[in-house]
Amino acid sequence: MAAQKDLYDVIVIGAGIQGCFTAYHLAKHRKRVLLLEQFFLPHSRGSSHGQSRIIRKAYLQDFYTRMMHECYQIWAQLEHEAGTQLHRQTGLLLLGMKENQELKTIQAILSREGVEHQCLSSEELKQHFPDIRLTGGEVGLLDKFGGVLYADKALRALQDVVGQLGGMVRDGEKVVEISPGLPVMVKTTSRSYRAKSLVITAGPWTNQLLRPLGIELPLQTLRINVCYWRQMVPRSYGVSQAFPCFLALGLSSHHIYGLPTGEYPELMKVSYHHGNHADPEERDCPTAHAKSQDIEILKRFVRDYLPDLKPEPAIIEHCMYTNTPDEHFILDHHPKYDNIVIGAGFSGHGFKLAPVVGKILYELSMKLTPSYDLAPFQISRFSSLGKAHL
Repeated sequence: MAAQKDLYDVIVIGAGIQGCFTAYHLAKHRKRVLLLEQFFLPHSRGSSHGQSRIIRKAYLQDFYTRMMHECYQIWAQLEHEAGTQLHRQTGLLLLGMKENQELKTIQAILSREGVEHQCLSSEELKQHFPDIRLTGGEVGLLDKFGGVLYADKALRALQDVVGQLGGMVRDGEKVVEISPGLPVMVKTTSRSYRAKSLVITAGPWTNQLLRPLGIELPLQTLRINVCYWRQMVPRSYGVSQAFPCFLALGLSSHHIYGLPTGEYPELMKVSYHHGNHADPEERDCPTAHAKSQDIEILKRFVRDYLPDLKPEPAIIEHCMYTNTPDEHFILDHHPKYDNIVIGAGFSGHGFKLAPVVGKILYELSMKLTPSYDLAPFQISRFSSLGKAHL
């Protein structure tokens, strides 16, 4: 009996947003779940910290847009359970040249999926958003459901709700060994645990845990500069002025995104959706802070398109992306151990989708039929690249 009492239904490694939503769905279904985190909470070492993230239905792939319908519902449910606002609707403006193929694809998907949106000509863009300077030929696509998620608040609320639902959260416990089997054994720096299933949502540390289990995924860990820019004209780019989140497509090698002022007084977040290769253990080493090309790209963008911002970042923070080659997630069983489930490669766009990702990982860990088609997220899609080493 004592042995059974020590057996968890599922252990989840990594208490970022994906691991927390996995634990949330497990606890909701009365499963005995243990959520392990190597750092003491809260921390800023991974990909889930920071005050804000963009939420949107506008996507280049229809499967993400379809997942987002349910994500909005679960975010609203969490707000209700936590008793605090976690989201603000601002609209999301997609900005690009008239001939941009990504804009056309997204507009077609929004139309097909019945998502409320508005196409804006150059003239309409100037009328709606006079604080954006157009350089010639840009048009807009407004996703009216777009907005800001309060990321830090959401993560704390989620961790609290998991505890209230009976889930166990243990921070400051780094996993040092995983022994596959029935049950699977997980040894941390503090003690050992046993579970029927294991879910790994360890972000940039994923491959460190998987290598001893005979697999290495084609994951690229990047250090991202998160930049904040000072307004020269107060409230120009604020929510009070109905300024939206934005995503600039095709105006640089990678997307540039921005959120209205709010995190810091009179500072607007404008960042580049790419970064430099970095070991997560060395992210904060002095050598990692060398000025990178993306800052110069952002300076040019701010100078050209956002004239009421000083074209020099006032604050630069950092986070990690863990990218797959196609920038789609990995949501799958370990190829050899079917009671080990992997959620990885969220590629800088996973936060908003975490409510449904967590649901899928819960379903996989319980061997239930997934609610969504997981073909885009399977490990086997990389076998032709020879990079998912077994």
